[in-house]
Amino acid sequence: MAGGVGSRFWPMSTQEQPKQFIDVLGVGKTLLQLTAERFGTLIDRRNIWVVTNQKYVDIVRRQLPDIPEGNILCEPCRRNTAPCIAYVSWRIRKQDPRANIVVTPSDHVVMNVQEFQRVIHSCMAFTADSDAIVTLGMKPNRPETGYGYIQADLSASSLRNKSIYRVDTFREKPDLATAQEYIKKNNYFWNAGIFIWNVATITNAFRIYQPKISNLFEAMMPALGTPQEQQVINERFPLCENISVDYAIMEKAEEIFVCPADFGWSDLGTWGSLQAQSRRDLYGNACIGPDIKLFETHNCIIHTTQEKRVVIQGLDGFIVAENNDTLLICKLSEEQRIKQFSE
Repeated sequence: MAGGVGSRFWPMSTQEQPKQFIDVLGVGKTLLQLTAERFGTLIDRRNIWVVTNQKYVDIVRRQLPDIPEGNILCEPCRRNTAPCIAYVSWRIRKQDPRANIVVTPSDHVVMNVQEFQRVIHSCMAFTADSDAIVTLGMKPNRPETGYGYIQADLSASSLRNKSIYRVDTFREKPDLATAQEYIKKNNYFWNAGIFIWNVATITNAFRIYQPKISNLFEAMMPALGTPQEQQVINERFPLCENISVDYAIMEKAEEIFVCPADFGWSDLGTWGSLQAQSRRDLYGNACIGPDIKLFETHNCIIHTTQEKRVVIQGLDGFIVAENNDTLLICKLSEEQRIKQFSE
């Protein structure tokens, strides 16, 4: 899923080029490219599908040139994750009615790719010939209020996979006191928004729990995979309800399982989360860029990847970020105001 917009990493990310299309980590690859790359040993590149907004199609083609052009699906408008997942699910079903699917956002970070691949492989084996829906639950290491949580029933694992458990309930993003209570227990996990299921399972779930969306895509089936596909999608996709897959399917379906995992995951929703995910020096500074010198500076995130020398003295708890002709210097504690700065 690569259609998200936003400027939370402004000035690096903009409405024209959101964070999934930029080199946030300073490793020479964008988050989208890293997402596709970590599936390298699991599937053929020809089986990677990208759903994005029409204004980002060319960017996706440039960044993932070895993915078939027909595997880049274009949403004419934003309708949240449920219609996005429905579109690609019906499109894949048209090509392979026995397909096994992993759905992942394109703008998340995974530090331990080998462990990620092991977990995904295990979950795909679980869903291949069953009607199970599996979501990954990240083991929390702090009382995070920015993530939803999954409450798992750890009293008994699945008979077919001892690492997979039934979901008791999904919890909304909590306040700090509630998050602190969650991490005292061992059965609460961050909801990463990564799902595994087979195509028959997910399309059947839409038929049961979201019949209006299901009926729309069933009616479009004859056009999917043909030259008429985009025209039909442009006409009918906007009729879908704007709803997340969590509300549409996950909180309603019965055969919902969670696989607890720990592979260094972050959704990089803030500059603070990038700082926490990055390697830091003895003073808590995370530096991403070729030539950065710090003096008497603590607890900062500096992202200056363009070819110039950066010297900083005397800052504590700041963001310093540049992109082209824009420089941002902002307190980390005030980063929620970045959106108004960027307007």
